[in-house]
Amino acid sequence: MDKLIWREPIATTRITGRQPVGEEPQAQAKAKAPRRVITLGDIAGRESGGLVVLLVAVGALTLASDEFLTGNNLSNLARQVAIFGIIAVGQLLVILTAGIDLSVGSVLGLSGASTAQFLVAGVPIWPALLLGVGIGTALGIANGLLVTQAKLPPFIATLGMLGIARGIVLVTTDAQTVQGLPESFQTIANGTILGIPNLLIIAALVTVVMWFVLTRTVFGRYIYAVGSNPESARLAGVPVRLVMISVYAISGLLAGLGGVLLTSRLGAGIPTAGTGFELNAIAACVIGGASLFGAKGSALGAATGALIMGVLNNGGNLLAINAFYLQIAIGVLILVAVGFDQLNTRRSAASG
Repeated sequence: MDKLIWREPIATTRITGRQPVGEEPQAQAKAKAPRRVITLGDIAGRESGGLVVLLVAVGALTLASDEFLTGNNLSNLARQVAIFGIIAVGQLLVILTAGIDLSVGSVLGLSGASTAQFLVAGVPIWPALLLGVGIGTALGIANGLLVTQAKLPPFIATLGMLGIARGIVLVTTDAQTVQGLPESFQTIANGTILGIPNLLIIAALVTVVMWFVLTRTVFGRYIYAVGSNPESARLAGVPVRLVMISVYAISGLLAGLGGVLLTSRLGAGIPTAGTGFELNAIAACVIGGASLFGAKGSALGAATGALIMGVLNNGGNLLAINAFYLQIAIGVLILVAVGFDQLNTRRSAASG
Protein backbone atom coordinates (compact mmCIF):
# COMPACT_ATOMS: atom_id res chain seq x y z
CA MET A 1 0.00 0.00 0.00
CA ASP A 2 1.71 3.19 -1.16
CA LYS A 3 -0.61 5.83 0.28
CA LEU A 4 -3.01 6.51 3.09
CA ILE A 5 -6.23 8.32 2.08
CA TRP A 6 -8.43 10.27 4.48
CA ARG A 7 -11.77 11.54 3.11
CA GLU A 8 -14.07 13.99 4.85
CA PRO A 9 -17.37 12.29 5.72
CA ILE A 10 -20.61 12.69 3.75
CA ALA A 11 -23.67 12.60 5.99
CA THR A 12 -23.57 9.19 7.70
CA THR A 13 -20.75 7.66 5.67
CA ARG A 14 -18.48 5.63 7.95
CA ILE A 15 -14.84 4.68 7.61
CA THR A 16 -15.88 1.18 6.60
CA GLY A 17 -16.39 2.48 3.09
CA ARG A 18 -20.05 1.32 2.84
CA GLN A 19 -22.27 3.64 0.84
CA PRO A 20 -25.08 5.22 2.95
CA VAL A 21 -28.62 4.40 1.92
CA GLY A 22 -30.45 7.19 0.09
CA GLU A 23 -27.39 9.36 -0.46
CA GLU A 24 -25.99 10.74 -3.74
CA PRO A 25 -24.43 8.34 -6.22
CA GLN A 26 -20.94 7.23 -5.36
CA ALA A 27 -19.30 9.13 -8.22
CA GLN A 28 -20.92 12.44 -7.18
CA ALA A 29 -20.09 11.86 -3.54
CA LYS A 30 -16.43 11.29 -4.32
CA ALA A 31 -16.33 14.37 -6.51
CA LYS A 32 -17.78 16.60 -3.78
CA ALA A 33 -15.94 15.13 -0.81
CA PRO A 34 -12.74 17.00 0.11
CA ARG A 35 -9.98 14.67 1.02
CA ARG A 36 -6.61 14.69 2.65
CA VAL A 37 -4.03 12.36 1.11
CA ILE A 38 -0.99 11.26 3.08
CA THR A 39 1.39 9.40 0.82
CA LEU A 40 4.58 7.58 1.70
CA GLY A 41 6.32 9.98 -0.64
CA ASP A 42 5.12 12.91 1.50
CA ILE A 43 6.43 11.20 4.62
CA ALA A 44 9.78 10.54 2.98
CA GLY A 45 9.89 14.19 1.89
CA ARG A 46 9.46 15.37 5.48
CA GLU A 47 12.20 13.01 6.63
CA SER A 48 14.64 13.99 3.91
CA GLY A 49 15.61 17.24 5.59
CA GLY A 50 16.53 15.42 8.79
CA LEU A 51 18.46 12.78 6.90
CA VAL A 52 20.45 15.49 5.08
CA VAL A 53 21.30 17.19 8.38
CA LEU A 54 22.34 13.83 9.83
CA LEU A 55 24.59 12.98 6.89
CA VAL A 56 26.22 16.42 6.98
CA ALA A 57 26.84 16.16 10.74
CA VAL A 58 28.31 12.65 10.43
CA GLY A 59 30.54 13.70 7.53
CA ALA A 60 31.78 16.80 9.32
CA LEU A 61 32.56 14.91 12.53
CA THR A 62 34.30 12.15 10.60
CA LEU A 63 36.66 14.73 9.11
CA ALA A 64 37.07 16.68 12.35
CA SER A 65 37.72 13.79 14.73
CA ASP A 66 39.54 10.50 14.23
CA GLU A 67 37.68 9.03 17.20
CA PHE A 68 34.15 9.52 15.88
CA LEU A 69 33.97 6.37 13.74
CA THR A 70 35.74 4.14 16.25
CA GLY A 71 33.81 1.11 17.46
CA ASN A 72 33.89 2.21 21.08
CA ASN A 73 32.50 5.68 20.33
CA LEU A 74 29.78 4.37 18.02
CA SER A 75 28.75 1.86 20.68
CA ASN A 76 28.48 4.61 23.28
CA LEU A 77 26.58 6.80 20.82
CA ALA A 78 24.10 4.00 20.13
CA ARG A 79 23.42 3.52 23.85
CA GLN A 80 22.97 7.26 24.38
CA VAL A 81 20.60 7.72 21.46
CA ALA A 82 18.54 4.56 21.96
CA ILE A 83 16.63 5.73 25.04
CA PHE A 84 15.94 9.17 23.54
CA GLY A 85 14.74 7.46 20.37
CA ILE A 86 12.31 5.22 22.25
CA ILE A 87 10.80 8.16 24.11
CA ALA A 88 10.66 10.27 20.94
CA VAL A 89 8.69 7.62 19.07
CA GLY A 90 6.14 7.55 21.89
CA GLN A 91 5.98 11.33 21.93
CA LEU A 92 5.41 11.29 18.17
CA LEU A 93 2.11 9.42 18.48
CA VAL A 94 0.79 12.12 20.80
CA ILE A 95 2.05 14.92 18.54
CA LEU A 96 0.35 13.31 15.54
CA THR A 97 -2.99 13.84 17.30
CA ALA A 98 -2.06 17.55 17.81
CA GLY A 99 -1.32 16.88 21.48
CA ILE A 100 1.81 16.98 23.61
CA ASP A 101 3.16 14.92 26.51
CA LEU A 102 5.31 16.88 28.93
CA SER A 103 5.33 14.10 31.53
CA VAL A 104 7.54 11.54 29.77
CA GLY A 105 10.73 12.58 31.59
CA SER A 106 9.14 12.30 35.04
CA VAL A 107 7.37 9.07 34.08
CA LEU A 108 10.73 7.68 32.98
CA GLY A 109 12.28 8.62 36.34
CA LEU A 110 9.42 7.09 38.35
CA SER A 111 9.35 3.86 36.33
CA GLY A 112 13.12 3.43 36.54
CA ALA A 113 13.40 4.14 40.26
CA SER A 114 10.37 1.94 41.03
CA THR A 115 11.91 -0.94 39.07
CA ALA A 116 15.12 -0.55 41.09
CA GLN A 117 13.14 -0.60 44.34
CA PHE A 118 11.30 -3.75 43.29
CA LEU A 119 14.59 -5.49 42.49
CA VAL A 120 16.19 -4.47 45.79
CA ALA A 121 13.09 -5.78 47.58
CA GLY A 122 13.66 -9.20 46.00
CA VAL A 123 11.19 -9.16 43.10
CA PRO A 124 12.50 -11.26 40.16
CA ILE A 125 13.88 -9.34 37.19
CA TRP A 126 11.11 -9.82 34.62
CA PRO A 127 8.18 -9.14 36.99
CA ALA A 128 10.01 -6.03 38.23
CA LEU A 129 10.61 -4.92 34.64
CA LEU A 130 6.94 -5.43 33.73
CA LEU A 131 5.82 -3.53 36.84
CA GLY A 132 8.07 -0.61 35.91
CA VAL A 133 6.69 -0.49 32.37
CA GLY A 134 3.16 -0.92 33.77
CA ILE A 135 3.57 2.15 35.96
CA GLY A 136 4.46 4.20 32.90
CA THR A 137 1.49 2.81 30.99
CA ALA A 138 -0.91 3.58 33.86
CA LEU A 139 0.28 7.18 34.05
CA GLY A 140 -0.09 7.47 30.27
CA ILE A 141 -3.69 6.24 30.51
CA ALA A 142 -4.29 8.81 33.25
CA ASN A 143 -3.02 11.52 30.90
CA GLY A 144 -5.37 10.32 28.18
CA LEU A 145 -8.35 10.34 30.55
CA LEU A 146 -7.52 13.85 31.73
CA VAL A 147 -7.45 15.04 28.11
CA THR A 148 -10.53 13.18 26.85
CA GLN A 149 -12.80 12.91 29.89
CA ALA A 150 -11.81 15.93 32.01
CA LYS A 151 -11.37 18.00 28.81
CA LEU A 152 -8.07 19.45 30.01
CA PRO A 153 -5.67 20.84 27.39
CA PRO A 154 -2.86 18.31 26.78
CA PHE A 155 -0.26 20.88 27.86
CA ILE A 156 -1.92 21.40 31.26
CA ALA A 157 -2.81 17.74 31.86
CA THR A 158 0.68 16.43 31.15
CA LEU A 159 2.37 19.36 32.92
CA GLY A 160 0.43 18.40 36.02
CA MET A 161 1.44 14.76 35.61
CA LEU A 162 5.07 15.87 35.24
CA GLY A 163 4.95 17.34 38.74
CA ILE A 164 2.96 14.45 40.21
CA ALA A 165 5.28 11.72 38.89
CA ARG A 166 8.44 13.58 39.88
CA GLY A 167 7.05 14.25 43.35
CA ILE A 168 6.10 10.59 43.84
CA VAL A 169 9.55 9.31 42.91
CA LEU A 170 11.28 11.82 45.20
CA VAL A 171 9.00 10.88 48.10
CA THR A 172 9.22 7.11 47.63
CA THR A 173 13.03 7.14 47.31
CA ASP A 174 13.59 9.96 49.80
CA ALA A 175 15.54 11.57 46.92
CA GLN A 176 18.22 8.90 47.34
CA THR A 177 19.80 6.73 44.63
CA VAL A 178 18.61 3.11 44.72
CA GLN A 179 21.63 0.81 44.42
CA GLY A 180 22.51 -2.87 44.66
CA LEU A 181 20.83 -4.06 41.47
CA PRO A 182 21.55 -7.57 40.10
CA GLU A 183 24.30 -7.89 37.49
CA SER A 184 21.95 -9.83 35.22
CA PHE A 185 19.57 -6.86 35.16
CA GLN A 186 22.38 -4.49 34.19
CA THR A 187 23.27 -6.80 31.31
CA ILE A 188 19.93 -6.05 29.63
CA ALA A 189 21.06 -2.55 28.62
CA ASN A 190 24.83 -2.98 28.64
CA GLY A 191 25.07 -6.30 26.80
CA THR A 192 25.48 -6.91 23.08
CA ILE A 193 24.29 -9.38 20.45
CA LEU A 194 26.85 -10.07 17.72
CA GLY A 195 28.61 -6.88 18.75
CA ILE A 196 25.45 -4.76 18.44
CA PRO A 197 24.33 -3.06 21.70
CA ASN A 198 21.10 -4.45 23.08
CA LEU A 199 19.76 -0.93 23.54
CA LEU A 200 20.17 -0.20 19.84
CA ILE A 201 18.35 -3.41 18.91
CA ILE A 202 15.46 -2.58 21.25
CA ALA A 203 15.20 0.98 19.92
CA ALA A 204 15.24 -0.28 16.32
CA LEU A 205 12.48 -2.81 17.09
CA VAL A 206 10.33 -0.11 18.72
CA THR A 207 10.81 2.18 15.71
CA VAL A 208 9.96 -0.55 13.20
CA VAL A 209 6.85 -1.60 15.12
CA MET A 210 5.61 1.99 15.33
CA TRP A 211 6.39 2.53 11.65
CA PHE A 212 4.30 -0.52 10.81
CA VAL A 213 1.44 0.61 13.06
CA LEU A 214 1.35 4.10 11.54
CA THR A 215 1.63 3.06 7.89
CA ARG A 216 0.03 -0.37 7.69
CA THR A 217 -2.81 -0.50 10.22
CA VAL A 218 -6.27 1.02 10.65
CA PHE A 219 -5.20 2.36 14.05
CA GLY A 220 -2.41 4.29 12.34
CA ARG A 221 -4.92 5.83 9.92
CA TYR A 222 -7.11 6.76 12.85
CA ILE A 223 -4.20 8.59 14.50
CA TYR A 224 -3.55 10.72 11.42
CA ALA A 225 -7.29 11.31 10.98
CA VAL A 226 -7.72 12.54 14.56
CA GLY A 227 -4.72 14.84 14.18
CA SER A 228 -6.06 16.22 10.91
CA ASN A 229 -9.63 16.93 12.04
CA PRO A 230 -11.01 15.24 15.17
CA GLU A 231 -14.61 16.29 14.54
CA SER A 232 -14.61 14.95 10.99
CA ALA A 233 -12.96 11.77 12.25
CA ARG A 234 -15.68 11.36 14.88
CA LEU A 235 -18.44 11.83 12.30
CA ALA A 236 -16.76 9.24 10.09
CA GLY A 237 -16.91 6.65 12.86
CA VAL A 238 -13.39 6.94 14.30
CA PRO A 239 -13.38 6.26 18.08
CA VAL A 240 -11.59 9.54 18.80
CA ARG A 241 -11.51 9.22 22.59
CA LEU A 242 -10.17 5.69 22.47
CA VAL A 243 -7.48 6.71 19.97
CA MET A 244 -6.45 9.65 22.17
CA ILE A 245 -6.26 7.52 25.31
CA SER A 246 -4.30 4.87 23.40
CA VAL A 247 -1.61 7.24 22.12
CA TYR A 248 -1.03 8.66 25.61
CA ALA A 249 -0.92 5.11 26.99
CA ILE A 250 1.69 4.12 24.39
CA SER A 251 3.70 7.24 25.16
CA GLY A 252 3.64 6.34 28.86
CA LEU A 253 4.52 2.71 28.10
CA LEU A 254 7.57 3.71 26.05
CA ALA A 255 8.61 6.25 28.69
CA GLY A 256 8.36 3.48 31.27
CA LEU A 257 10.43 1.19 29.06
CA GLY A 258 12.99 3.96 28.67
CA GLY A 259 13.15 4.33 32.45
CA VAL A 260 13.72 0.62 32.98
CA LEU A 261 16.45 0.55 30.33
CA LEU A 262 18.15 3.66 31.73
CA THR A 263 18.17 2.12 35.21
CA SER A 264 19.67 -1.03 33.74
CA ARG A 265 22.32 0.97 31.92
CA LEU A 266 23.32 3.03 34.96
CA GLY A 267 23.06 0.11 37.39
CA ALA A 268 21.04 2.23 39.82
CA GLY A 269 17.67 3.92 40.20
CA ILE A 270 18.17 7.69 40.13
CA PRO A 271 15.16 9.79 41.27
CA THR A 272 16.13 12.77 39.11
CA ALA A 273 16.67 10.67 35.96
CA GLY A 274 14.81 11.91 32.92
CA THR A 275 14.81 15.59 33.85
CA GLY A 276 14.45 17.54 30.61
CA PHE A 277 13.94 14.41 28.50
CA GLU A 278 10.46 15.58 27.49
CA LEU A 279 11.93 18.61 25.73
CA ASN A 280 14.52 16.45 23.98
CA ALA A 281 11.78 14.07 22.81
CA ILE A 282 9.68 16.92 21.41
CA ALA A 283 12.76 18.42 19.76
CA ALA A 284 13.65 15.08 18.16
CA CYS A 285 10.14 14.78 16.69
CA VAL A 286 10.16 18.31 15.31
CA ILE A 287 13.67 18.02 13.87
CA GLY A 288 12.60 14.71 12.31
CA GLY A 289 9.73 16.35 10.41
CA ALA A 290 6.74 16.13 12.76
CA SER A 291 4.31 19.04 12.92
CA LEU A 292 3.09 20.29 16.30
CA PHE A 293 -0.25 20.95 14.60
CA GLY A 294 -0.77 17.20 14.13
CA ALA A 295 -1.14 14.61 11.35
CA LYS A 296 2.40 15.05 10.00
CA GLY A 297 5.41 12.95 10.96
CA SER A 298 6.71 9.40 11.06
CA ALA A 299 8.44 7.01 13.43
CA LEU A 300 11.56 6.97 11.26
CA GLY A 301 11.64 10.76 11.33
CA ALA A 302 11.44 10.85 15.14
CA ALA A 303 14.26 8.31 15.41
CA THR A 304 16.31 10.35 12.93
CA GLY A 305 15.76 13.49 15.01
CA ALA A 306 16.94 11.69 18.14
CA LEU A 307 20.01 10.47 16.26
CA ILE A 308 20.83 13.99 15.06
CA MET A 309 20.72 15.31 18.61
CA GLY A 310 22.84 12.42 19.84
CA VAL A 311 25.43 12.93 17.10
CA LEU A 312 25.66 16.65 17.85
CA ASN A 313 26.15 16.03 21.58
CA ASN A 314 28.66 13.25 20.96
CA GLY A 315 30.59 15.33 18.46
CA GLY A 316 30.62 18.27 20.83
CA ASN A 317 32.18 16.10 23.53
CA LEU A 318 34.82 14.75 21.15
CA LEU A 319 35.73 18.23 19.94
CA ALA A 320 35.54 19.77 23.44
CA ILE A 321 32.86 22.25 22.33
CA ASN A 322 31.04 24.13 25.07
CA ALA A 323 27.76 22.31 25.75
CA PHE A 324 25.91 25.63 25.80
CA TYR A 325 26.76 26.17 22.13
CA LEU A 326 25.26 22.78 21.36
CA GLN A 327 22.02 23.84 23.03
CA ILE A 328 21.98 26.92 20.81
CA ALA A 329 22.54 24.75 17.72
CA ILE A 330 19.67 22.40 18.64
CA GLY A 331 17.42 25.39 19.32
CA VAL A 332 18.22 26.80 15.88
CA LEU A 333 17.42 23.44 14.28
CA ILE A 334 14.03 23.40 16.00
CA LEU A 335 13.20 26.91 14.80
CA VAL A 336 14.27 26.09 11.25
CA ALA A 337 12.23 22.87 11.23
CA VAL A 338 9.09 24.63 12.51
CA GLY A 339 9.66 27.49 10.08
CA PHE A 340 9.81 25.12 7.12
CA ASP A 341 6.67 23.37 8.34
CA GLN A 342 4.81 26.68 8.53
CA LEU A 343 6.04 27.64 5.06
CA ASN A 344 4.90 24.32 3.57
CA THR A 345 1.52 24.66 5.30
CA ARG A 346 0.97 28.13 3.82
CA ARG A 347 1.98 26.94 0.36
CA SER A 348 -0.40 24.00 0.58
CA ALA A 349 -3.23 26.27 1.69
CA ALA A 350 -2.51 28.73 -1.11
CA SER A 351 -2.38 26.01 -3.77
CA GLY A 352 -5.51 24.34 -2.40
